[in-house]
Amino acid sequence: MVPGFSALLHALLALACVSPALGGTYSRTDSVSGSGFLDAFSYEAIPDPTHGRVNYVDAGTARSQNLTFASGNSFVLRADSRTRLNPSGPGRNSVRLLSRKQYTTAVMVFDIRHMPEGCGTWPAVWTVGADWPNQGEVDILEGVNDQGTNQATLHTSAGCTMPNSRAETGTVVGNDCQGNNGCGVKFREGNSYGPSLNRNGGGWFAMERTNSFIKVWFFPRGGNVPSDVSSGASSVNTDNWGTPGAFFPDNSCSISNKFGPHNIVINLTFCGDFAGNSAVYGSSGCPSTCVDFVNNNPSAFTNAFFDFAGLRVYT
Repeated sequence: MVPGFSALLHALLALACVSPALGGTYSRTDSVSGSGFLDAFSYEAIPDPTHGRVNYVDAGTARSQNLTFASGNSFVLRADSRTRLNPSGPGRNSVRLLSRKQYTTAVMVFDIRHMPEGCGTWPAVWTVGADWPNQGEVDILEGVNDQGTNQATLHTSAGCTMPNSRAETGTVVGNDCQGNNGCGVKFREGNSYGPSLNRNGGGWFAMERTNSFIKVWFFPRGGNVPSDVSSGASSVNTDNWGTPGAFFPDNSCSISNKFGPHNIVINLTFCGDFAGNSAVYGSSGCPSTCVDFVNNNPSAFTNAFFDFAGLRVYT
């Protein structure tokens, strides 16, 4: 063997492990806006699996209390901001939506003008399989208590890990994708979450899932946005979108085995396992305890709402 060849080979293999995987061209199969969300999603009036101080309501209640409504190309999902809660009663009324369709290999683009903000809030846009965690979960937009930037995270069964270094602009906050903690990536853009996102008029969150990788991008409003993203084009080419905020390759995680058919979920909960964690809430600068704050300050949730300009899915 040529001297030094083995070391060179190992270096090349390591480089290949973290190089960006190529995407491709996809055709639009779903375009949802305004009242279309009411047809494309069902309401999950279920106990919160994350133990939040929330009461997920059904479609009739959501509409009668104006917690979901559409106007033109705007679809709003929000929580109750009028009711002072009984400490021994149900949580704050809010909404959890589940897409009627399931997806595997696909690109999803969420055009979001506004997202929920405020102490105690835990909003999320994500996809999930039927048998959690065995069919996986992909968190596209998530955070709590107005803290930090967006975090994209995978949750799987045991046997899925991510390399420390890979082709992404975000910062790794976990490598083992198993269970509740998952393997997360914090985005670098300060306007990718919460009040900063809202002051900027929102932006586009996009996720590409294949059997080889999962990628998540954020494009802020007014920034350098690919034209096929901003226009809602009939087809998209993800190879032209640049380095993603989060890149999850299949080097040490079989995407095809760990992720099954997924539904899209949009929800807003309060406190619970993440936002209400004593260390997390305590470091947020928020007053009182999470549950007490959510119970006693309904007006604090006036801005706890999503405003979607559209959702487009490409396959």
